[in-house]
Amino acid sequence: MKKQTFCRICEASCALEVSVEAGAVARIEPRKGHHGTLGFACMKGLAQGEMYSSPDRLTTPLKRVGDRYEPVSWQTALHEIGAVVRAEREVSPHRIGMYVGTAAGFSLLHPIFAQGFMEGIGSRNVYSSATQDCAHRFAAAQEIYGFPFTQPFPDLDKLEFLLILGTNPVVSKWTFLQVAHPVKRLKSIVKRGGRVVVVDPRETETAKVAGEYQAIRPGTDVYFLLSFLHVLVDLYPPEKTLDAQYFDGIEQLESLAKDWAPERTATITGIAPDQLRDLVGAFCRAQGAAIATGTGLGMGGQGTLAQWLVEVIIALSGNLDREGGHLIGEGIFDFAAYAKRKGLFARDTRSRVGNFRSLNGAMPGGILADEILTPGKEQVSTLFVTGGNPLMTMPNAERLRSAFTKLKLLVVTDIYLNETASLADYVLPATSPLERPDLPFVFPLFLGLQSIPYLAATEAVLAPPGETRDEATIYTQLAAACGVGLFGSKLLQSVLSGLTWLGTLRGRGFPQRWLLNRILKHNKAPGFRELLDHPDGYPVASTKSGSFLGKRVTTENGKVQLAPSDFVARLAALATPASGTTSPGDFRLISKRRHNTHNSWTQNVASLTRGDNEQTNVAYMNPADLAGLKLSAGSAVDITSAAGSIRLPVAALQTLERGLVSVPHGWGHQHAQGLNIANKLRGANVNILASDGPEGLEPLSGMAHLTGIPVNVVPSSEPVNPHSWSGI
Repeated sequence: MKKQTFCRICEASCALEVSVEAGAVARIEPRKGHHGTLGFACMKGLAQGEMYSSPDRLTTPLKRVGDRYEPVSWQTALHEIGAVVRAEREVSPHRIGMYVGTAAGFSLLHPIFAQGFMEGIGSRNVYSSATQDCAHRFAAAQEIYGFPFTQPFPDLDKLEFLLILGTNPVVSKWTFLQVAHPVKRLKSIVKRGGRVVVVDPRETETAKVAGEYQAIRPGTDVYFLLSFLHVLVDLYPPEKTLDAQYFDGIEQLESLAKDWAPERTATITGIAPDQLRDLVGAFCRAQGAAIATGTGLGMGGQGTLAQWLVEVIIALSGNLDREGGHLIGEGIFDFAAYAKRKGLFARDTRSRVGNFRSLNGAMPGGILADEILTPGKEQVSTLFVTGGNPLMTMPNAERLRSAFTKLKLLVVTDIYLNETASLADYVLPATSPLERPDLPFVFPLFLGLQSIPYLAATEAVLAPPGETRDEATIYTQLAAACGVGLFGSKLLQSVLSGLTWLGTLRGRGFPQRWLLNRILKHNKAPGFRELLDHPDGYPVASTKSGSFLGKRVTTENGKVQLAPSDFVARLAALATPASGTTSPGDFRLISKRRHNTHNSWTQNVASLTRGDNEQTNVAYMNPADLAGLKLSAGSAVDITSAAGSIRLPVAALQTLERGLVSVPHGWGHQHAQGLNIANKLRGANVNILASDGPEGLEPLSGMAHLTGIPVNVVPSSEPVNPHSWSGI
């Protein structure tokens, strides 16, 4: 039997056909005629059947007993967890924390109920994977547009010029935009006579498709953008091109970039002045131009300033809210206006350590270890981890691992006994995406961040195995066990608990489909059943240009704020960095993605890691750099930063600029007790090299510095240790 669903691994949300035989996945294929995803799905999405049917799947709650785990009933687990939380909450609700990972974000109800649980607890200490990859975008949007989720996106079907900066969509898909089949979409731009230019420290897979590539030194994007703005201001004086009824800060734009001529930044970025001027000129002459950015921009140490400058450039060039430029999506309702009315995401909550502000209800993950280790009444003693694996994804993983061992209680909700779960006191087994009804996650549904707009819904494809429960059920029951109401409402808690109890009697748990249908109907969208009747997507109207400026901006005065005071002050203090390397062993570390892996999720899938070259991550270097260090492919090197060291074999990569070392992240699963494929692979956790703590984070957004890290690379006198997550 074939069942229709969609992938919940990344923003692309590709439509899938799942062949089910004897209650298990026999095969997964792309939905060929789908309106929005164009018959595309990547190899990771097609391997989900293997991922979720693994013999390593958790199917019953586990409790740590000494050095091992024993099955325990849900009733016992909830009661014992609740007892600890109640006692700690009596001291301070802020002693309870939660880490919400990426896997939570690609379903609709999971993050809503997790947040509702923490609101019931009354704790500010929610931490998110966003501060590893995208909080810079939230921080910039909050100040510029008045709402963190206001994220202008390129009008791919009508633009003439696309600048791609700090992202590699051919491998990692698009950031904050649902775009399936990225190769086809990029080629269509070039085919109709448009230009796609990639600016990156490496000639990426996207650069090869685009055909135009400009090398840049890692971590220097903000200087490149300052010079871009400098040239743009000459071509388009702000006071003549921007309408004061829509924008504030126009008069400050010229001064922002006046001292950053291309001649000043050439030695910093490696981009010659003439090349930059030609690039800006072509961008400005295009009838519709856009800039696509991603994690590489945000993780480089100045991500918020860089994203702000991107938004300023789009506005000044006349490409904001313009056909062929950047559009601002509209979901099934005006989420930004609703949030402003309700005061959502508006509280100026500050962290105990570092005085960082909360973004989207979450604190920087890079201070979690400090919050656990720093004594005080509000010291985090109890941590819930949901849909994430922070020991693999967060900076300074060795220190964070040590901090986790100091917790009074660690509870992990997951489908595997991964690295973080292997330290937990209780592990609660969750359903997989194939085992629950769902709507697309918040970005396409509420914000319209889709290049081809449509609505979709999915039933559960498989029955949940064993005693697994969906997260809506888990957090409703945890709230009851901890004596709190979801979202701080005892009445709501009573209603939801009753619905969950009735659903559990019928073997289904929380009535997810009922609530998903209510969300749709409340916002006058087609109902859940009607969406199921459109397996190729329910088409909706495309985002229109001219629908945002003066109409949907949610700043206090309704104008786009081009020069937020905090950003201007931080920019004024920006110093010119030293260029080049100081010795033969000094390099800059940059991140890299592989087409067959997704973060740390997929290394336990045998079909994605069966080749000899897929058993480990490696340190990629330019062949000339390998020769300079007298290294050959496969030789071991020690890579050392201010935070730690890892040991990996090296490999030559001609497309990588000299002076760089590139290491894919998500590897080093040797500490995972329940990933019995991944924990036998080799590889090192590259995030051991990233710094945490208040001084190690970007102050405007709390972003971790995960690319462009200064490192020293030397030949190792010892072989790589396959049993250590650092390789040492």
